Amino acid sequence: MRSWSLIRFYTLLVYLFMFTPIAIVVVLSFNDAQFGGFPIQGFSLRWFEALANNEPVVRAFRTSLLMGIAAAVIATTLGILASLALMRYNVPGTNFLNTLLIAPVLVPETVLAVGLLLFMRWLDQPRSLVLLLAGHVLIALPFVVLVVQARLVGIRKVYEDAARSLGANPVQTFFQITFPLLMPAVFAGLLFAFTISFDNITGTLFWRPPGVETVPTQIFGMLRHSISPEINALGTVMIVITVGLPLLAGAVARAFARGRL
Repeated sequence: MRSWSLIRFYTLLVYLFMFTPIAIVVVLSFNDAQFGGFPIQGFSLRWFEALANNEPVVRAFRTSLLMGIAAAVIATTLGILASLALMRYNVPGTNFLNTLLIAPVLVPETVLAVGLLLFMRWLDQPRSLVLLLAGHVLIALPFVVLVVQARLVGIRKVYEDAARSLGANPVQTFFQITFPLLMPAVFAGLLFAFTISFDNITGTLFWRPPGVETVPTQIFGMLRHSISPEINALGTVMIVITVGLPLLAGAVARAFARGRL
């Protein structure tokens, strides 16, 4: 019993170490004072209003939003097609291809970012929004594949065979049978891919073209000059998005599984 108490205490310390800085950022984002500190001098939304009037931040947020949506749509589409091909058809080298698809999860992101950048340099292609989008799709695709494949395992192929035996072609079978059954995984994968793209900074620093900022790189740039209360407010917005969307994805997936949606 004593050993379990020590494990619980150690686990509590780990969680406090991980989440206390996040809680401090959230609390200080509502501080009315110009300089962060405790005790806070009053509750205020002034720094969120300052963010809304900060053109570089708004531009970075718009870039991250558009990039996240594009990366999520492309990664989800490719993930669905790849998962169906590997799990529903006899594709040669299935195990190798499956490993190749999830390899970006296993490779350190810095190595992946440098490798893709060097490859594009070898092709004599400069850093551009296309390279940035391709990189975000590359790091988001494995998560979509894993989620969709986990859902496909639970979908019995007899439903698709029954539709085909009744005269439906492969396209009709997919959109009328397979896709509705895959919807929880599709929605979850879409939100996960968007979140991964939206808060990525390591790869973005290597792939973004000059003059283009996303929200994480904008925060990084602001921290190099000074610690402004606007950074706390921007960090709170990032926390809400990157934590809220996966929670929403899980809730929607459970609702789909229970037949409520």
